[in-house]
Formats: sequence, C-alpha cells, structure tokens
Amino acid sequence: MTTNRKPVLLIVDDTPENIDALRAILSADYALKVATNGALAVKIAKTAAPDLILLDVMMPGMNGYEVCRLLKASEETRHVPVIFVTTIGDIDAETRGFAMGAEDYITKPISPSIVLARVKTHLALYKQRRHLECLVKERTAEIEKSNRQLIKTHHAVIAQLGRAAEYRDNETGLHIVRVGYLSQMLARAAGFTEERADLMTHASKMHDIGKIGIPDHVLLKPGKLTPQEFDIIKAHPVIGAEIIGVRDSELLVMAREIALTHHEKWDGSGYPYGLQKEDIPITGRIVALVDVFDALTSCRPYKKSWSAQEAFQLIRDSAGKHFDPALAQLFLDHADDVLDVLAKYGDAVQTFAPPGDTSAEAIAATRKLPLDAPAIDQAPVYGGNATPHGLVTDLGAPTLRSERLLWSGPKSHRSVTWYR
Repeated sequence: MTTNRKPVLLIVDDTPENIDALRAILSADYALKVATNGALAVKIAKTAAPDLILLDVMMPGMNGYEVCRLLKASEETRHVPVIFVTTIGDIDAETRGFAMGAEDYITKPISPSIVLARVKTHLALYKQRRHLECLVKERTAEIEKSNRQLIKTHHAVIAQLGRAAEYRDNETGLHIVRVGYLSQMLARAAGFTEERADLMTHASKMHDIGKIGIPDHVLLKPGKLTPQEFDIIKAHPVIGAEIIGVRDSELLVMAREIALTHHEKWDGSGYPYGLQKEDIPITGRIVALVDVFDALTSCRPYKKSWSAQEAFQLIRDSAGKHFDPALAQLFLDHADDVLDVLAKYGDAVQTFAPPGDTSAEAIAATRKLPLDAPAIDQAPVYGGNATPHGLVTDLGAPTLRSERLLWSGPKSHRSVTWYR
C-alpha cells in the first residue's frame, strides 16, 4: 500500500442492498471491488490482493468462513486483513471467525461510523505491519550478507592456515584443495547433509596444521625416517588439535576432530591414540582415506607420484586395515568423481595433446603456454618418457581422464613428461 493511491477494499456479499450500503459509506475514501460469491472473492483476491476485505458470512455455496480459510492459507493473501460483516452476532460465530484468521467482526445492521472506524484502524495496523515486515526483511538481508562475508573470511583464514602447513611440507597448496573436495564428495556419498558435507570441504583443509610444529630436518627429510624421527612426526595430530583449540564453532570443532584423528587406522594400528573402527570419528576416517590417496598421486620430497590406478588399488587392498571398508568402497564407487577433482585441481594444468602431434609446439599451444614460458617448479614425476627437446615418446594410449602433461626442467633444457 502506498500513500499516492486510495486503499483498495474488497466487499464480498451476495445481497445487492448490503453491497450498496457499504459502497455508500466507503466509496469517498477507498477504491472498491465487489464479489457476489465466495469463489469469485478468492479469485479476485489472489489476482491482485486488496488492502482489506469486508466479508459476509452467510452466502450460498462457499460461505465466509471457507473463504477466509482459503485466503489465510494462501501466501499471496494471508496477510490481508479480513473483517466479517454479518447478522450472526453470537459468541460462537465470532470465535469461529477469529479461529479462521479474521481480524474483526461488524454486525448488521451496520453503523457508518463503526464501519469507517474499524476499516481505518485495521488499514493502519496493516500498513504498520507491512512496514515492519519490510524493515525485518531489509535487516535480515543485511545480516545474511554480513554472515556470508564472515563465513567467507572464516573459510579463507582456515584455507590459508592449511596452506601454511603445506608450504612447510614442500607441497603446492593444491593438496589441501583436493583433500577438501574429495572429503566433501565422500561425505556426501556417506550420507552427510549438504551443509555438513560443505563443512568437510573447509574443515579438512586444516588436517595437517600440526606440521607447523615439526622441525624441518624431520618434515623435509627426503629419505626414510628413523624410528625417533617418526615419533616426532606422529606428534603433529596432537599439535594440530592444540593449535585449533576447543571452540564453539561447528567448523572448528570438526577441524580439530579431523586434525586429531586423520592418522588413526581402522584396525587400531594408527596414531596418536590407536583408535579403531567406529571409535574413530567418521570425519577422521574420511580424511584419512582421501589424504592418503592424494599423497600417493602427488610428488613428495620422499617419493614419486603413483598413478591413479595404483592408488585406487591400494585403497582397495587396505580396506578393513587402514581404511573404513564401507568408505573405501564408496570412494571406489565414485572413482569418476575422484578423477574429476584430480583433473580440475591437479598440480599442473590438465592437457590433451592433439592425436598424432606430440611436438613441444603443439603441446604448448594446447596448454596456451609459450615455449619460452618460465618453468613450473615441479618435482620429477612418475611415468612416461621424454627427450631433452620436448618430444614425448612411447606414450601409448591414454588410460585415465586425469592424465596430463607437465613441463619440467630449466628453461634452457625443457622437457615434457606425460603424467599418469
């Protein structure tokens, strides 16, 4: 309702004399619509909701009570005030009308002053209520926007903390991105709600935050760790949980749970507490699996990357030992989704060279990189053959959608390696 027009009233009555009487009282101040039966009243109100309805109770066919019930049940008209105008003046009738959602009652024969006063009062209340509803919507929108910005910042801070740990471990930062999306995928497959699966995306990024507390000579050692050095490594889940702390944030509660338990194993041989089976929180079981899978298919200071087939086989072989067997099967059942994540968030750009053309020029064009582009800082990768001149040899037929080409080596001695 706006101030530059007359409020619109809908008069509903099957008796022409009653309509005429109300029209004579109200036409000077209000725009009037008329319905002579209940069905027509509902149709008019839903087509363009009036500002107030004056409704007779006793009508043939659909009576006033039923009209009021239908109007109050509809999203388009539930807010419109309804005043019953009727000859029925007993308490039971009024009680029934109010139960249907009516705002007021006027008994016939009508008094012009009472009609004008009641209409004016309920229009003012209606206008005030609508104004307050608008203010609430505006404020709610502002709060939701602020909350979205806060959540976005929260997620960004968590991601950056996770990346801080990854940088110390000579990883690309994409490891935590892949772990996040793989954790979300597996959580959905395991029956998590969409909201909780989304939390997994972000909480899992802090799974290795405790590596910040591990000395470099242990964390970055390229060779095999001594038993004493491995004991130091095994402290990082507890360190991570202490860094995150005990919080009332659902996201941080989940992040702490994951950091503390993602190295536990289904058979109880993991660390730091030797938990087994369902005693390990499912969030920790999920990240334990996807973290190992991504670590296997990534280059690390101490290992070359495995193919996806080899990593899937290890997951299959380790089900019931290292991994929750049910989660392992779900992961294998969603292999295509896993490969999609690897392809989209791999450490190098996914590339498909034109069939039969394995020249460095063709490959560079496919990747949209010039031949003299700076070399990507990438550890040696596993699989494939390459020449010092950038020609890929003995590739064979691609077997996985996640296969990609990586540039490696100094600018003056560039090679192209097929990564599987």
